[in-house]
Amino acid sequence: MSNNSIIEFPSLETERLSLKILTLHDSEAVFKHFSDEEITRFMDIDPCKDLQEAKEIIRFHLEDSGCRWGLFDKSNNNFVGTCGYHCLRKTNDDFLAEVGFDLAKQYWGKGFMFEAMKAAIDYGFTKMGLTMIDATVEPDNERSISLMRKLGFERESELQDNLLYYYLNRKRFEECTRETDFYNR
Repeated sequence: MSNNSIIEFPSLETERLSLKILTLHDSEAVFKHFSDEEITRFMDIDPCKDLQEAKEIIRFHLEDSGCRWGLFDKSNNNFVGTCGYHCLRKTNDDFLAEVGFDLAKQYWGKGFMFEAMKAAIDYGFTKMGLTMIDATVEPDNERSISLMRKLGFERESELQDNLLYYYLNRKRFEECTRETDFYNR
């Protein structure tokens, strides 16, 4: 997908979070967040060493055909992480995107990323017209593996580049949203 066919990505709201497209105004928060080795441990980036590296991360996502939302806690407007789409691609009748996410340690295990990802996934299927969302996860990243399961993603049996490959197609998403309690857990 080229930058010529850029999709508009609005801010999204959940019960506890505001999802806003990252801008260079968020550089300090992004630097603080991504300088934490535990945050970047399972990511394909090294911890940020300076503010310039944080700006480069933001610029990368601004120039990409996808998006990266900053996650802000509505109770105090603190920056708590990111999620978003990259690697948008069209093949025949399919429109696919890879999803990525990260969360500040103090928010781990409290359902914040599940909440943010539900909003991002819903937007992807209902507004962007995606037919499938995929994700790669390090085999040791138990929190992300658990999140993928909770969100209804299915896992390929074979590792790809030493990573677990997960996918959620539109049909499975629709089945999950019809199940009365699936996305309400």
